[in-house]
Amino acid sequence: MMPSSLHMMMSGNRDAIANASIGRRTVLRVLSYARPYRWAISAFVFVIVIQALLGLIPALLFRQIIDSAIPEGNRGLLHVLAAIAITAAVFSSAMSFFERLYSSRIGEGLIYDLRVKLFDHVSAMPIGFFTRTQTGALMSRLNNDVIGAQRAVTTTLGSVVSNVIVLITTLIAMFYLEWRLTLIGILVLPIFIIPAKRVGRRLSAITRRGFDLNAAMNTQMTERFNVSGALLVKLFGNRKRETKQFSDRAAEVRDIGIQSAMYSRTFLIALALVGAIGTALVYWIGGQLVISDAITLGTLVALAALVTRIYEPLTALSSARVDIMTALVSFDRVFEVLDLRNSLDDKEGAIDLPPSKGAIEFDHVTFRYPSGAEESLASLEIGLSGSVDDGPGAEVLHDVSASILPGQLIALVGPSGAGKTTMSSLVPRLYDVSEGSVRIDGHDVRDLTLDSLRSAVGVVSQDPHLFHDTVAENLRYARPDATDAEIVAACKAAQIHDVIVGFPDGYNTVVGERGHRLSGGEKQRLAIARVLVKAPAIVVLDEATSHLDSENESLVQQALATALKGRTSLVVAHRLSTITGADQILVLESGRIVERGRHEELLAAEGLYADLYRTLVRQDLEGIDV
Repeated sequence: MMPSSLHMMMSGNRDAIANASIGRRTVLRVLSYARPYRWAISAFVFVIVIQALLGLIPALLFRQIIDSAIPEGNRGLLHVLAAIAITAAVFSSAMSFFERLYSSRIGEGLIYDLRVKLFDHVSAMPIGFFTRTQTGALMSRLNNDVIGAQRAVTTTLGSVVSNVIVLITTLIAMFYLEWRLTLIGILVLPIFIIPAKRVGRRLSAITRRGFDLNAAMNTQMTERFNVSGALLVKLFGNRKRETKQFSDRAAEVRDIGIQSAMYSRTFLIALALVGAIGTALVYWIGGQLVISDAITLGTLVALAALVTRIYEPLTALSSARVDIMTALVSFDRVFEVLDLRNSLDDKEGAIDLPPSKGAIEFDHVTFRYPSGAEESLASLEIGLSGSVDDGPGAEVLHDVSASILPGQLIALVGPSGAGKTTMSSLVPRLYDVSEGSVRIDGHDVRDLTLDSLRSAVGVVSQDPHLFHDTVAENLRYARPDATDAEIVAACKAAQIHDVIVGFPDGYNTVVGERGHRLSGGEKQRLAIARVLVKAPAIVVLDEATSHLDSENESLVQQALATALKGRTSLVVAHRLSTITGADQILVLESGRIVERGRHEELLAAEGLYADLYRTLVRQDLEGIDV
């Protein structure tokens, strides 16, 4: 395997080489997002032009004061010129306010659009995307990169437009006053452009590397600072080792920051030096022209004042190019996520599922998990080193067929890894089948809108997730318009109401991250209540009682009896209490249905099911995953 340092170096070089073409594409795409703000952009440019013109007035007035008002002793003219200069300063300040107003509206609005689109796109991605993606890397992409893009639009872009207009108007005024000194002043332009291009590319590569390092650091914090991660670290980890690993990553971020700062500072120092030399040349040669009476002293003073208006925007534009090249990395990384294809998008012409009866059919279903290239981004999956296995996944289900009638309870049993959970996940279309089809009420799930399909399916998993919010809001998440009475009724049916009212804040009790303030049985019953609030036609239970003690299992089973009544149920079964009463049992082994029937029929067949059943009985109905 390539050493990680060499891999990162090569990655940075490739990024730097490719940056020019990526930048052009990215700029055009950013501009496409700016179309809704074209009127605000027009007003912004108009304000900048007015401000630039107002900025020329003081230098031209100083010329008149030195060449006319003072030599002639004309106090009236002096008063008028001073009043005009003050008025121009006041108007320039007002224009500066409006410039910032328009630039912030454009920039913040554009980033708002981008941020919302990014959130919506990521939230719609298949579950496979989230199983492969490092959460910290994804959060870094959605936060740090969007903020980097935001700074580019709200600050850098406004500065670029302003400085370009100031530079053009100032050069016009200087050529009007004295073309020879103006040419001398702009002789140093190539010295600005050449280093700007080289340093910009280098900083772009450094910035991309810094983003990757920050993403790795964020990943470690995200994984270690949630409740489950923190518990794992305390029970199995070593705090000093964790701190050392974080320290090493933070040190790399620090070193990258120092490199970036020194490149930028060296660049700006060089540009400032060039500007100082250019200004000195104007004074030196211009002074000789004044002595020779080729120009007036007022003209020289005006040119000296204006020349700083050349070098200041030139310096800003040169460094702005560096900033823009750096910001384009942020935009490019955001667009990389937006361009990731969603394999589960609603197809064109998808229809809403009519009120479901709950019939399910698996028609010769074959399934293999998608590859990384189909569902994820390598930069989000592997962080800084390693490689993604982009080959096709092995088949998990092989030619599976089953018909489930409305209202039936179907149990899926089999050894660990047989494909039970995978089969159940195809019903709400968390994945698409590789071959064959899954149908609900005769409709291929791929022909249905995801919203209508998933509104008809409720799921209770082995470890149900609860948000860091109140009990009521976690329940209402299933159906935001549910009334308080409906929520209480669901909780009573799920055998959890008495527990909730015993909490200090009742239904307003915050459950903690992932519901860690609740016991396992309480979480399961709350998850069942959430399904009852949703009131789906189909319920999927994925080993919902596998880790509960006998007392909690009894309460959960009572809740399940209510939740499943009158609904089609697909149960990934672990305990015999769930299996024996099923209308049909599907026995899976190595991704195939090897047996099917009722409990008594399968026992009499003396096959795999009978072996699994006897194993559970022998171990007091516990300890083996079926």
